[in-house]
Amino acid sequence: MIKRIHILGASASGTTTLAKALSKEIGYCHFDTDDYFWTSTDVPFTQKRKIEERQELLKKDLNSTSKWILSGSLCGWGDIFIPYFDLVVYLSLPKEIRIKRLIERDRQRYGMEIEQSGKMYQMHKEFVEWASKYDEAGPDMRSKALHDLWLSKLPCPILKIEGDKTVEERTNIVKEHLKRLDM
Repeated sequence: MIKRIHILGASASGTTTLAKALSKEIGYCHFDTDDYFWTSTDVPFTQKRKIEERQELLKKDLNSTSKWILSGSLCGWGDIFIPYFDLVVYLSLPKEIRIKRLIERDRQRYGMEIEQSGKMYQMHKEFVEWASKYDEAGPDMRSKALHDLWLSKLPCPILKIEGDKTVEERTNIVKEHLKRLDM
């Protein structure tokens, strides 16, 4: 039985959204790599945890339950978790859709703070620029090339879901795949 699922993809590809929906449907715990990568600060996503601390916190949580879904990227700090996975789901979405979603998500989260006069404007602008490089960049940053390289190391099954699908469609694709693997 598939008990430990990792969902990854580019920023704003829907990994967290899918993980939340799937965990609710199949009764698994959900964890997100951002909660381990970043410390809690007034301006979010500005202070990284040390790698050892991230690993220790995540290991503790993953070992606390037998059925879980982990969303987000572990590239560059989480290879020690590769043996944990029973299934990895990779989400691929066109750049234009991802960037539009990213900007909308930040508007919902931070409102006017990401506008030109806001205190998060520069950080938001740099994040959008960074995220827009995902498809073309090499493996020296979080990119398709890095994710492809990371996926090639995995000993478990990999499910790739491509294109702009609804959360319900993606959830159903994963559930069908789980049924096939559990036969």
